[in-house]
Amino acid sequence: MLNITHNTIKDKKALNNLKSFQILNARSISRKLIKTLYVLGFICLVVLFLPWTQNIRSMANVTALKPNQRPQNIHSIIAGRIEKWYVQEGQFVKQGDTILFISETKEEYLDPKLVENTEQQLKAKELTVKSYFEKVNANDTQIDALIKSRVLKLEQAKNKLIQANLKVQSDSIDYSASALNYKIAKDQLVRMEELHKEGLKSLTDLEARKQKLQETQAKLISQENKFIGSKNEVLNAKIELQSINADYNDKIAKSESDKYTSMSNMYDAEALVSKLQNQFVNYTIRSGMYYILAPQDGYITKAIQSGIGETIKEGAEIISIMPYDYELAVEMYVNPMDIPLLNKGQHVQLLFDGWPAVVFSGWPGISYGTYGGTIVAIDNFISENGKYRVLVARDKDYPAWPKEIRLGAGANTLTFLKEVPVWYELWRQINGFPPDYYVHKTDNTKHNKSDDSKK
Repeated sequence: MLNITHNTIKDKKALNNLKSFQILNARSISRKLIKTLYVLGFICLVVLFLPWTQNIRSMANVTALKPNQRPQNIHSIIAGRIEKWYVQEGQFVKQGDTILFISETKEEYLDPKLVENTEQQLKAKELTVKSYFEKVNANDTQIDALIKSRVLKLEQAKNKLIQANLKVQSDSIDYSASALNYKIAKDQLVRMEELHKEGLKSLTDLEARKQKLQETQAKLISQENKFIGSKNEVLNAKIELQSINADYNDKIAKSESDKYTSMSNMYDAEALVSKLQNQFVNYTIRSGMYYILAPQDGYITKAIQSGIGETIKEGAEIISIMPYDYELAVEMYVNPMDIPLLNKGQHVQLLFDGWPAVVFSGWPGISYGTYGGTIVAIDNFISENGKYRVLVARDKDYPAWPKEIRLGAGANTLTFLKEVPVWYELWRQINGFPPDYYVHKTDNTKHNKSDDSKK
């Protein structure tokens, strides 16, 4: 109550009977309480100036360090129908062990002798290619023989032409000689007639000379006929020479045409052989895909497809497997505001679900039950949950992680940053400011080295 009047109600006897008035009247401020408040205030003031380690706390999950050590789903490369299971959930399998068997469902692969039939077709086409190849070789041999025969025939025809030309020359000389003899005989006859008229030569001599003229004239006609025949033989030899060349060129062209036809058929057959080889290899590989095998040593965790006779599509998930040998890691998700403060090689404190721990986030030295980790990877792109994924591996300088931890278990992470006073941290938290940015020493030295190398 406020003391604004000198009138008091203590003398009012009727008020003493009231319980609430008695309690209020009996209350008094002791000196011990005041001293206690002063001590507490002094302690709080001292605490405000104590060092506080800034940290980033985030939720995390246990995973495997390497991608090939994480749980994976086994897919079916081809579409099929489940016929038989060889494993059950929780069973340990080795790499290459058969998990299940599927049968074919597509019409073009239903033939049980598809691989054998394709192999027979391939062999038949290979023989076809071989026969065409032999035919091409035979055509080459035939062309070579025709070329050699043409050369010989042309030589023979040229020799015959030379002989005809020589015969023309010979007949021309004989014809010239016969013409000269005919002229001489004709002149002699003229002189003989003159001598006969003068009575110097008898009629018998004149008639003999006339006979001689007729004989030379007949011989001249014969030689002229032979000379013309020789010229015709030269023309025939030239015609024969051209005919031989044209005939052999036609035969060679026909053989080359047959050769190119055979080569075209051989190339078509080779293309078909390549196609059949591809089909044969594909069918052989596909037949080996009916058995789904374990990609690595591990435990069968869950059968996604179940039952017998169930059809599955290409790429469908069939079963999940957990690798046997793996190295644990923790993936934590950090807000975009805090991601510039993290660097590879930075130390992280871990708290695993189910393992008790006493944690003082601002004073890591007095925490108990935490495990050490090191940042090994930071994603450059944000995740679907709006945060950046950071992968943390075990720090070998700290105690080993519990062996009982399984992949997928929950965890909390503490990434310690800069030391600041408690009052500064409270002020930062109240205003929603991020932790202080600073450059990690290892990264700073690396940057300095890279800058020096550039210079």
